[in-house]
Amino acid sequence: MNSTLETLEDNKVKLSVTIDEVEFEPELDAAYKRISKEVRMPGFRPGKVPRKLLEKQLGPAMAREEAMRSALPEYYSKAVVDNGVDVIAAPEIEITGGQEAGDITFDAVVEVRPTVTVSGYEGLRIEVTSPHATDADLEERVDSIRRQHAELETVERAATEGDHVTIDIAGTVDGEPVPGLTAEDYDYVLGSGAVVAEIDENLTGASAGDTVEFAADHPADDQDTSIDFVIEVKEVQEQVLPEADDDLAKEASEFDTMDELRDDLMTRIADVKRSQAAAEVDTKTSEALAELVTDDLSDALIEDEMENRAQELAMRMQAQGLQLEQYLQITGTTPEMFREQLNEQAQTSARVDLALRAIAEAEGIDVDEDELDTELMHLATQLDQPLADVKTTLDANGRMTAIRSDMRLRSALQWVIEKAEIVDEDGNPVDRDLLTPPEQDDADDASEEE
Repeated sequence: MNSTLETLEDNKVKLSVTIDEVEFEPELDAAYKRISKEVRMPGFRPGKVPRKLLEKQLGPAMAREEAMRSALPEYYSKAVVDNGVDVIAAPEIEITGGQEAGDITFDAVVEVRPTVTVSGYEGLRIEVTSPHATDADLEERVDSIRRQHAELETVERAATEGDHVTIDIAGTVDGEPVPGLTAEDYDYVLGSGAVVAEIDENLTGASAGDTVEFAADHPADDQDTSIDFVIEVKEVQEQVLPEADDDLAKEASEFDTMDELRDDLMTRIADVKRSQAAAEVDTKTSEALAELVTDDLSDALIEDEMENRAQELAMRMQAQGLQLEQYLQITGTTPEMFREQLNEQAQTSARVDLALRAIAEAEGIDVDEDELDTELMHLATQLDQPLADVKTTLDANGRMTAIRSDMRLRSALQWVIEKAEIVDEDGNPVDRDLLTPPEQDDADDASEEE
């Protein structure tokens, strides 16, 4: 098979493919075998009709049409790989020769990923959450543990935020009870914002024995109705927090003293904040790069990106034993909302992709063979397969180019991050050593010990 590439307007190219008649013969033979199974001729069982008889009875065009229908997609895919074409849409294929005899020729016109030029990517200012654990962070975590081990004490005062209020609640529409909004002796935490915001507003300042009545919009987004609430306050209880002492440490953890627990909490908080800041660097740098791409994006490019993201999400859901429909139901997302979210995400990710490709090209960022082998070795380990087999499979599937491209884009992103100014919420420079996730530090230490 031979193929040539011609650049057209509007980010399209034309692949012209020629398949030698001899090379195409196995495809033609396979087509005759498939046709033989469908044709009924006296004296022959299905699938046993000789090819020469089929050629005589049906003519060559029928078999060639069947062979091209079956084989052309594979020849097209090979031409795409051979010419390094980054397609983003389905091709328009026109068979230009060989319908009855001779070499097979066809043209495929397809939209490709556009190239853009970006500027201003050096010295970006990226703001992330401070990776430092503070005393305030620690006290907040200690208070959370205290609240988890708090006791409730009945009080004779009006209810305030944080109190537990025992209520009888009745929600009705036109006098009919609303399922899920009618209950007795319900323990409501004031300020939690559960059900509807109006509950907090009306219970604040109420005391045991009070009855409050009010109307509120239905909490379900798809219900354009108003609900009448009648709530009887039966008891008000406040949380009595235990002291942050050694007794609490023993009850709430494996530590004997509060000092030990505080040290452990500080370490955990620091690890979390480092991981958070490290993730934010990638995310916020990508967002900044997306804003540098001002070109209009084609519908085909967005649709391609949306499909990729939908497939990735479906695979993640499948790994968790969920179907996409279940995920939408759990998250309360309609198909229309889901598609709108995908579109927004696709717009951003497509711009980030184009920006990184432009930066890699402008700065001469590429992937050498050693880096590729390291990446493939990681993949082979994950798949528990020999490296040679993984390479063979990727080459056969035309995936090697995609892996190189992904690695190149990651390298371009790291190049931008290395040139960026990274600051915290107060504008203070962030120590880059703290932007390495703790688990990566542990892996590096283990590697050095070996």
